[in-house]
Amino acid sequence: MYKRIIKTGLFVWLLLPSLVLSQEVMSLQECLRTGLENNYGLQITRNEARIANNNVTPGNAGFLPEVSLNAGYNLRSSNSDQFPAENGETVQTRNAATGTTDAGVNLNWTLFEGFRVQTNYKRLQELQTAGELNIRMAVENFIADLTAEYYNYVQQQLRLGNLKYAVALSRERLRIVEARYQVGSLSRLDLQQARVYFNADSSLLIQQYETLHRSRILLNEMMGGDVNRFFTASDTTIRFNPSLSKEQLIDATLRHNTGLLLTEMNKRLSELELKSLQSRNYPYLRLNGGYGFTHYNYNRGTLERQRNWGPTVGMTLGFTLFDGFNRKREQKNARLSIQNSGLRVEQHKLALQSDFAGMWIAYQNNIELTSLELESLINAELNYEIAIERYKIGDLSGLELREAQNSLLEAEQRLLTAQYNTKLFEISLLQISGNVISYLENDISNR
Repeated sequence: MYKRIIKTGLFVWLLLPSLVLSQEVMSLQECLRTGLENNYGLQITRNEARIANNNVTPGNAGFLPEVSLNAGYNLRSSNSDQFPAENGETVQTRNAATGTTDAGVNLNWTLFEGFRVQTNYKRLQELQTAGELNIRMAVENFIADLTAEYYNYVQQQLRLGNLKYAVALSRERLRIVEARYQVGSLSRLDLQQARVYFNADSSLLIQQYETLHRSRILLNEMMGGDVNRFFTASDTTIRFNPSLSKEQLIDATLRHNTGLLLTEMNKRLSELELKSLQSRNYPYLRLNGGYGFTHYNYNRGTLERQRNWGPTVGMTLGFTLFDGFNRKREQKNARLSIQNSGLRVEQHKLALQSDFAGMWIAYQNNIELTSLELESLINAELNYEIAIERYKIGDLSGLELREAQNSLLEAEQRLLTAQYNTKLFEISLLQISGNVISYLENDISNR
């Protein structure tokens, strides 16, 4: 049974690397460019921004008149009795039909309404800007998320390599134990123990392949492509920039953070809402005009048909004298909304400063932790080399060798975790400061 398990583990371990080697290689920039083009969420956000862009027109704001064309036909049947004032014969009319055909062009144009039209146009322009900022935020979030998952994929590839190395060490130990068992220098218990360790490491390797593929599938989903597409990351290590400038980043955060810019834009929209309400404090002036044609057909009376045509023009000047104090109430509420918008801006700034401070501390701590874990890995490698040499000459027990092997694997994993966490905080710092797009141009860790 043990031999069958070992053969199965070896088969999987030998087969899966051949699948990986047959995959294409993609860099972070290639993944980002593919995702920015194909990601469905980004396409939806871009279309929503196009809607806001299409709405910025003079007609939508109310600058232009409304012109309508109408035509119709009406048929009227009536009965009438006419009684003269003096003594005379009563005139009776029954089933008198009148057909009316009319057509006309009408124009309605608000010439002045307290600057409401101008305010509406500015509001549409602000909404257009909001659409652009929403695209920018969606792109920044996407770049940050995909970059984080890309380096998680790199991390899982490196973990896979570490586990392959662990399996190779266990296989070498199993070879040594089998050779000694054949000559009688080790017991069957030692052989069984070596096989258990080899199978345990092979099992972890198989599980790591599953973890690696889950990360790859998620990356494919984010890129908007075939989730079964096979590829490997071109990066062979997790690099990060240890020399980011705190002063530059915090300054960029308070000036370029997309969320803060959207909050400030909402304040401007509140101010425009107040101006729109204040337009009701002014009179309004409307122009209306048209040109009409009307044709009548009669089947009774002195006239057989009649036609009227010609232009009409008029102007309306009005002012709302009293509306139940609603105008005053709405404007008062609008001023309170402006005050709240200003408070939200300050609240957002404070939250950004708080988030930045936490990210910066974590970023610095993980840089130090990475250096410490790198030193630990060097010591663990040296410790294992000494342990395997002592084991080969019979000066070290199998349990002590296994402990040295586990210490080496744990040191490798801790270093990867520290490097990945540092990269995540680097991504967060660049995202909050509006600089995360630099990953699309070039990996900032290469600068």
